[in-house]
Amino acid sequence: MARLLVLSLVLLAGTACYAKPTRIVGGELTTIEEYPAIAQVEFLGVVSGAWSQSCACNILNSLNVLSAAHCFTGALYSPTNRRVRAGATFRNTGGIISNVAQEHNHPSYGALGYDGDITVVRLAEPLVYSPVVQQGVIIAQDAVIPDDQPVIHAGWGTTSQGGSLSPQLRDVTIYTVNNDLCRERYQTLPNPVLVTPNMICAGLLDVGGRDACQGDSGGPLYYGDIIIGVVSWGHGCANATYPGVSTAVAPYTNWILDTAV
Repeated sequence: MARLLVLSLVLLAGTACYAKPTRIVGGELTTIEEYPAIAQVEFLGVVSGAWSQSCACNILNSLNVLSAAHCFTGALYSPTNRRVRAGATFRNTGGIISNVAQEHNHPSYGALGYDGDITVVRLAEPLVYSPVVQQGVIIAQDAVIPDDQPVIHAGWGTTSQGGSLSPQLRDVTIYTVNNDLCRERYQTLPNPVLVTPNMICAGLLDVGGRDACQGDSGGPLYYGDIIIGVVSWGHGCANATYPGVSTAVAPYTNWILDTAV
């Protein structure tokens, strides 16, 4: 099996408590042709018996995707009630579907808030590459992204806090926020939330209006064409004071490489 692609050059250094953790606000419509490494994670409704997109993921290779651990855990979770839809611009329709064989949540997940909120998911059926189904590129181990850099979220999540999910893929450009500053901001909440070095904060600080939101969890945070983060959590959506938080990929790249085989 082909190994997933990894950036070879290290980049130079230059939410209530948690929001509902299935977290694009202020973005624009786009198509899967622009982001062929993103895919939908669909949940099987316990009561409805219907499949519906609730998270997102990133294609690592034909049999493995990268997502948020909180999308693949819980009292009612089973691999049989998750599947992946790749190659589709529109939510819940089109593309190709692969069932989930097994999740590999990072061993540290659950020990310290949302630290380690990352998973490599093995698929039961291999994805077939095409112009709209492509392997993603992840950042090198321990690479550092400077502050105030433009980054991009993409997904099918809600277009406002508590709003409706987008029927079509959207994207939004925001900026990386200093991790120490982000941590200080979250410590001001009535129930402080821990931002760790294994996380990336991004948004429009003191402005707000752009962010990932409910339904975007597990999806990508891009720096150029490189996947540097996995949407994880935040205090509301598009909040001016509290940036959105993604799991940083760089601390886990070697683990991802070893797992996605």
